[in-house]
Amino acid sequence: MTEILFQNARVLDPRAGDLLPPRQVQIRDGRVHAIDTALSPGEGARVVDLAGRTLMPGLCDGHVHVTAGTADFAALRHWSPGYTAIRAKEIMEGMLQRGFTTVRDAGGADWGLAKAVAEDRIAGPRLLFCGHALSQTGGHGDMRAPGEQVFEQCFCCAGLGLICDGVDEVRRACREEIRRGATHIKLMVSGGVSSPTDRITSTQFAEEELRAAVQEAEAAMIPVMAHAYSARAINRAIRCGVTSIEHGNLLDESSIELFLSHDAVLVPTLSTYQAIAREGVEAGMPPALAAKVYEVLDAGIEALALAHRHGVKLVYGTDLLGDMHRDQLQEFAIRGQVQPPVEVIRAATCNAARLFRLHGEIGEVLPGARADLLVVEGNPLEDLKYLMDPARYLRAILKDGVFYKDELPGAA
Repeated sequence: MTEILFQNARVLDPRAGDLLPPRQVQIRDGRVHAIDTALSPGEGARVVDLAGRTLMPGLCDGHVHVTAGTADFAALRHWSPGYTAIRAKEIMEGMLQRGFTTVRDAGGADWGLAKAVAEDRIAGPRLLFCGHALSQTGGHGDMRAPGEQVFEQCFCCAGLGLICDGVDEVRRACREEIRRGATHIKLMVSGGVSSPTDRITSTQFAEEELRAAVQEAEAAMIPVMAHAYSARAINRAIRCGVTSIEHGNLLDESSIELFLSHDAVLVPTLSTYQAIAREGVEAGMPPALAAKVYEVLDAGIEALALAHRHGVKLVYGTDLLGDMHRDQLQEFAIRGQVQPPVEVIRAATCNAARLFRLHGEIGEVLPGARADLLVVEGNPLEDLKYLMDPARYLRAILKDGVFYKDELPGAA
């Protein structure tokens, strides 16, 4: 039995929004065993005095692309699976060192990468995956140029998306991803920035196709995430039963009503728009596509403010590509412009856990939960800067009770 006993730990409770008085937190075999004021270590336990430092749950990112080693998705289609995996390894290692212990991939990752992380062959965050994002012909997952007629695709390709048209093809595509272990289904229900032949304001998939995908996901008891920008695309997707809307920059008051009445979740990804505007072309995105970002750039923060004001459930997401993955923690700064720190932290912890259907497992420091933990200098509830500079403030990272960063007393 492996045991760690943290003493004098100030536990951050994201649900309550409190930093608790000093406690002892006992970790056994990868899980939080007990939290109390007086616990006795077992034989051979490592005892660490945190001296009042913050002990908080590991962070969650609800929208990533770990295989996106470039911002040019058309080029990504031609990468070998082996090269893609090596680039994904580098991306995931960076995520873990920023404090992210669970991420939800929105297209590209598969069961093999998830298994490699689970077996600790890759030192990355726990990886939830959908396999391919599903797209109609000419949709946000169709990376063919206008003059390109042939589309070679299979369920083992490294690319982001899979094209399926009609209810039967959508059902089969969902069932195939579920067979391969998908933890959620991803649908492209509007146009987007990185796709060459659609408009951001378009709607994609017929409603009967959306409902078919939702039915297949519900049968497998997994959620559905939907890429959507315009209120028109958002509203029809929510009415068809999707679990979460990704991005949502152009939502309006009618969308808010549907979010609340259908208990849907919004996953804004604001850091990616600023990153694309600043360095998207340098990161590999074709200039004509990078220019599309200005259609949604300023609207994103307004959408976040509207959703926050009305109490829509929000989850942390970033959607970064290529070298822009380094900006993963900038989402805290952007959201902090319109939300108090506790709300941004909830989005990256307990709210994300509920969306992932892992509440009680991750996102909180609770007895029985996985020991996905961060030791932080300072109080993030007072200032999000303590989460945004891991080299300065992040002293330890644990996932399933294993240290992936250890700058604590007694470290080897």
